[in-house]
Amino acid sequence: MSDTQVADGNWKASHRYAPMSPRKARLLMDLIRGLSCDEALDVLRFNGRRASGMISNVLKSAMANADEQEATMGSLYVAEARVDGGPYHRRWRPKDRGRAHPIAKRTSHLIIGVAEG
Repeated sequence: MSDTQVADGNWKASHRYAPMSPRKARLLMDLIRGLSCDEALDVLRFNGRRASGMISNVLKSAMANADEQEATMGSLYVAEARVDGGPYHRRWRPKDRGRAHPIAKRTSHLIIGVAEG
């Protein structure tokens, strides 16, 4: 995970090359965008999807970045939540009659930004 601070009270955290499909991770990012950080953590905690654990770790990292700069923790909200597609590994699945079908093992870049509001 890489962490950065953006000017004017915005803080970001990211997890690059997360081993999950961007399409599946975007479903959760759409749920937490615009929520307060506490509500977003609750939504992720009670969601059964595999991506929720990784996304909650990125959100906690962004909150920790804000805490280091003496931000008001009670007023933080998820200002930016996006998933970019990363590189994918090409694998082959053996099929009948000696054929092979491609399998794409996809990766994602998870980016979450929090701001005071």
